[in-house]
Amino acid sequence: MKQYNVGIIGATGMVGQRFAVLLENHPWFNVKLLAASPRSAGQTYEQAAGSRWKMSVPMPESMKDMVLLDAAADIEKIAEQVDFCFCAVDMKKDEIKALEEAYAKAECPIVSNNSAHRFTPDVPMVVPEINPEHIEIIKAQRERLGTKRGFIAVKSNCSIQSYVPALHPLRKFGITKVLACTYQAISGAGKNFETWPEMVDNLIPYIGGEEEKSEQEPLKVWGEIRGNEIVKAETPAITTQCLRVPVSDGHTAAVFVSFENKPSKEEILRLWKDFSGVPQELELPSAPKQFIHYFEENDRPQAKLDRNLENGMAVSTGRLREDTQYDYKFVCLSHNTLRGAAGGGVLLAELLAAKGYFD
Repeated sequence: MKQYNVGIIGATGMVGQRFAVLLENHPWFNVKLLAASPRSAGQTYEQAAGSRWKMSVPMPESMKDMVLLDAAADIEKIAEQVDFCFCAVDMKKDEIKALEEAYAKAECPIVSNNSAHRFTPDVPMVVPEINPEHIEIIKAQRERLGTKRGFIAVKSNCSIQSYVPALHPLRKFGITKVLACTYQAISGAGKNFETWPEMVDNLIPYIGGEEEKSEQEPLKVWGEIRGNEIVKAETPAITTQCLRVPVSDGHTAAVFVSFENKPSKEEILRLWKDFSGVPQELELPSAPKQFIHYFEENDRPQAKLDRNLENGMAVSTGRLREDTQYDYKFVCLSHNTLRGAAGGGVLLAELLAAKGYFD
């Protein structure tokens, strides 16, 4: 695979920092530049993010002395130097939409961690093992934007990464309804316990906008391309509750599911074990070897023990059993800033690179 020069827009935030760590020794992607808000622009990465560095590993040496560019003011300058950019900015939604579209129109493809464009009809929202074919909508998006290279592709919300992968191989049995309660780590809010002491010994039963995303985004992921847009799937009916819990990393989901044709427990376990997708077929650098892991123990998966499975890119399941109201219930876990955020973004970029979208 050829080498690509990349930029990280929003490099000082938690997800931007995670991108920096993941890309430090990436075999395909070379971090050429970093960009952030005007208040950080002109400073080195170490100066701007040093005191706010939230990763458990040190800042990459190769990036410490990089002088941050202004994410909004330096678009043309950035576009000239890179093959594409990762974007993880903290701005208002309409500002993010305008910023990402400006990069695309400057012929700089954007792989976004942000939610702003997730429901733009011709922007693919991709979990690479589940709906890789959605990247084909990029052709229609380029026609709308009037670009040759530029486009926007997004990854889905971190909360759905825990339970949608486990449901996906079961869709052949006709999933009719899903109830998912997610228990979400504080890093999903860009915080740790030092910066959010109120979360110690606490639980908050509300995360703004999260339940709507958790109910609607799976339907776009399971949708199909029709003409110049991705049309959402009409089923299953999904209802969710999303709670913030005192866990540093790792989103857990308690899932209840019913089917038109109820499978056996053995069939479900076999499908989970055998499930793989295009990332595994292409042996993409960030792809887990085994996408879904099932734990037989009654007290697994646990965030502290299992969130880093396969470099945080695998999904863990457990406690599969029949239910009195639904057909089955089970528990899922994924690492929210790896599989659910920056890692999912890097895997999406690897898919796009392998399919030639940055060339």
